[in-house]
Amino acid sequence: MSQTVTDPPTSEVGHTPAWVHAARWGLIALTLLGLGYVAQQAIEAGSWLIVIVVAFIAMSVLVVYSTRRAIPAKYLLPGLVLLLLFQIWPIVYTAATAFTNYGDGHTLSKDEAVQAIQAQSVRQDPDAPRYGMSVAIPEGAAIETGELSFLLTVAPAEDAGELEEELGEGADAGGENVTGDGYQLFVGTEEGLEPLPAEGVELRGNGTVAAAPGFRVLNLMEANQRAQEVQELAVPVGEEGSAVKAATTSQAFVGRPTISYDEDADVMTTAEGRRYVAQDGNFVPEDGVGPVLPAGWTENVGFENFRTIFLDPAFRGGFLKIFLWNLAFPLLSVVSTFLLGMLLALLFNDPRLKGKAVYRSLLVLPYALPIFVTGLVWAAMFNQQFGLINEVTGLNINWLGDPWGARAALLITNLWLGFPYMFLICTGALQSIPNDVKEAAAVDGAGPVRTLVSVTMPLLLVAVGPLLVASFAFNFNNFTLIYLVTRGGPFDSGNSLVGNTDLLINFAYRIALESGTPNIGLASAVSIVIFGLVGIISYLGFRQSNALEEVN
Repeated sequence: MSQTVTDPPTSEVGHTPAWVHAARWGLIALTLLGLGYVAQQAIEAGSWLIVIVVAFIAMSVLVVYSTRRAIPAKYLLPGLVLLLLFQIWPIVYTAATAFTNYGDGHTLSKDEAVQAIQAQSVRQDPDAPRYGMSVAIPEGAAIETGELSFLLTVAPAEDAGELEEELGEGADAGGENVTGDGYQLFVGTEEGLEPLPAEGVELRGNGTVAAAPGFRVLNLMEANQRAQEVQELAVPVGEEGSAVKAATTSQAFVGRPTISYDEDADVMTTAEGRRYVAQDGNFVPEDGVGPVLPAGWTENVGFENFRTIFLDPAFRGGFLKIFLWNLAFPLLSVVSTFLLGMLLALLFNDPRLKGKAVYRSLLVLPYALPIFVTGLVWAAMFNQQFGLINEVTGLNINWLGDPWGARAALLITNLWLGFPYMFLICTGALQSIPNDVKEAAAVDGAGPVRTLVSVTMPLLLVAVGPLLVASFAFNFNNFTLIYLVTRGGPFDSGNSLVGNTDLLINFAYRIALESGTPNIGLASAVSIVIFGLVGIISYLGFRQSNALEEVN
């Protein structure tokens, strides 16, 4: 007797519980709130490009996840957003920076540079009042790098004077910045002056701030470590270039600028009548004699950074020297690590060998250890006087002080670090080669060497070819190894910018952060050149590896 199976009611098919809808819309709302907060921060910072990008992402989230349609987009959108934020945006930003003079002395906008120059020219009037001052940094920040602030106090017997005039009606913040003793409190940074809430503030006997919530007050020794920055810090107040500056270790004053700016003529004039005109991101003396004014601004310089790389004789020579080593290092590293890894893989692929699992585990250990440890250990072993290499071999080679010795030391270190990776991938590739192919070669009369060269190697390269290209690209930018072992040295006498073992990425890092006048715009141009070179080399390498597919 047959039974009829009936379909469930249509209303029960695809029914989604209410809590799932609530959770979905809750997550959408939280995401939009988070994006709204980011957009608000970007608006306050004046970053309208970020506002546009965030708005586009918010609309995409709403459109994709508020409907049951576009199922593939629900999975692709997070990946696309992360690709945009962590791959595309850094490339675009680096490329944009490469066409500017951004770097030491050129980090501000022109308006900010004008304000900074005027603030640094502030001088105290003979009859100007002084205020209690403590130097502080944000709580939890490093003493050497934390943003400096002035915590200012106005004694109750005195009048806030110019401070109140500059802050206007909100000078006392409704009384919240007035202590029980009647002191008025202010906090000043490069951004300006604001009232400091009195709650939780502790004062010393001389009326200066000893402690304040959210700040770490520096003692005299700590403040002396940054004495130059303390003297240069000028807290802008008012619209006429007035600023608060340090007078002593515990006192500050409000002074007037001694340099004026004529916006129409784009000229700055000192109190002595000397004129400075805007040129190439700086105010330079109109007569061409003397240094430029201390603060510059970021501006577009076109292809100037790229012309420096390829046309400046002094720079071009060092760049070409580094480029040749940058080609040789990854090539020699890939060849040496691959040959050693492949030979070990062939050895341990022999079925007659016992205990292969133990040997393989031991060979992987160098690859498992962090490079931050092994790099420093190898650097110590290559020390000429006390290093293990010279002591064991009886040699007296200045490994890290001689250009060729340092290069050899890097290749040896990278061989130790890189052969386990090649050993692993070659082991896997060898085990995937069918035995009947080797048996057929043996039947045709091929010996072990002929079989290795004509059968095993082509099939092995089919599997590992793309990985060799990737390894070349990795070692082309192997910043960490160079930095830990040689730091790019040794350096030729009189040239502390170009090292004999520098890769282009280390060279760009030194230009951006470690040179006497860091130039991030020029370093970005070098990075773009590196990006293009790696792209071209990888393209050619992958084309060659694709040709190996014909072996199959």
